[in-house]
Amino acid sequence: MRIGWIHKLVNKWPGKKTFGMYRFLPIFFVLGAALEYSMINWKVGEVNFYNTFKRRQAKDIVEDKIKKYSAI
Repeated sequence: MRIGWIHKLVNKWPGKKTFGMYRFLPIFFVLGAALEYSMINWKVGEVNFYNTFKRRQAKDIVEDKIKKYSAI
């Protein structure tokens, strides 16, 4: 069975009695931190996620101001 090894791994993970299903929380915390780190520091060419986000946010602000002042 494919799920058999996953089931065994989950059951062998420590803290089942004390923390219940929350025993996996540190794994997801570390994975989230790694994803955030990669989005900040890894660049594809000259672009990373935050440069793209900031550029898009600035474009949206400018478009909103143009709409606001052109309606007057």
